[in-house]
Formats: sequence, C-alpha cells, structure tokens
Amino acid sequence: MAITNPLQFLQQVRGEVAKVVWPTRREVLLTTLMVFILSALAATFFSLTDLAIKTGLTAIIGS
Repeated sequence: MAITNPLQFLQQVRGEVAKVVWPTRREVLLTTLMVFILSALAATFFSLTDLAIKTGLTAIIGS
C-alpha cells in the first residue's frame, strides 16, 4: 500500500465526498416516518405476543 502525503489524502477524501449522493429532505422525512411506524407495529406485535404467552402460561399453571 502506497503512502501518500497529507495533501494528496485530503484531495482524495474531498473527491470521494463529492461522489456521495445525499438524500433529499422528503426522503429523510419519509424514511424517518417509516421507522417510527414499523417500530410501533413491532412493539405492538411483541406486546400482544407476550400477553398471549403470559395468559396461556397462567391458564396452564393455574396460578
């Protein structure tokens, strides 16, 4: 691996950063909204599953 001087390194970093495609504001808002919705759905699913298991075990054990 070749060693480059700091100036060349910074130029290469700048060139790579220029290739980055940044998301639009709308894309960020939509993906954030989707994360919140899917997190709420997952939390609801696991809460209901936990409640069902708890109810089933309580009925089996009879406590």
